[in-house]
Amino acid sequence: MYRVLLVEDDSQIREVIGDYFGRRDKIKLEFAEDGNLGLSRILNEEFDLFLLDIMMPGLDGFELCKIIRKRSDKPVVFLTGKVREEDILFGYELGADDYIVKPFSLAVLHSKLLAILERTNTNHEEHKIITNGQIEIDPLRFEVRVGGEVTDLPPKEYQILKYMMEHPGVAVTRKLLLAVAWGGDDYISERVIDNRVKNLRKILRKEGARIKTIIGVGYRFE
Repeated sequence: MYRVLLVEDDSQIREVIGDYFGRRDKIKLEFAEDGNLGLSRILNEEFDLFLLDIMMPGLDGFELCKIIRKRSDKPVVFLTGKVREEDILFGYELGADDYIVKPFSLAVLHSKLLAILERTNTNHEEHKIITNGQIEIDPLRFEVRVGGEVTDLPPKEYQILKYMMEHPGVAVTRKLLLAVAWGGDDYISERVIDNRVKNLRKILRKEGARIKTIIGVGYRFE
């Protein structure tokens, strides 16, 4: 079963596509309601293909595609009402695999995605362990080991640690960590990140010292 993420802010379109795909096999369709929620899922989960609307609240589809292409070569397909040639060409320049204009045929959409998925053979996911010092993260098992011992982390702390370990030596802002762990929820204060990082350092014990505070910015994992 291929896992596909649809990032689309129109609830009716999500419902129609979800209903059609749900009655067919081979593709499991999952959803994010806007660009910020899409970013959180893109950064923290594994999908075989990304189906992106372009005009959305928060990050738009073009920005999400840029982020995906920095991390992965998994297929990206735009699903949008933007029909200008320059928009379509820009989408391909960003690395999109296809560009489907609304309105569209559900049968054609399903067939196109399945053809791309089977051609790229993305269902055989590489099992990669993220390591730094005495810390190991197994994303497929959602497991963290410190000094060889399994360490239980709350989900938010896990997402924060995973992102920082994937970007060692890079200054990460509190705003970005909010997007990673909470989908950029405007009602959550950036100070919540400080409390989560404090708890994360405590759980990691000596290895927690690898998380450095950058005053006025956020954090850096070394």
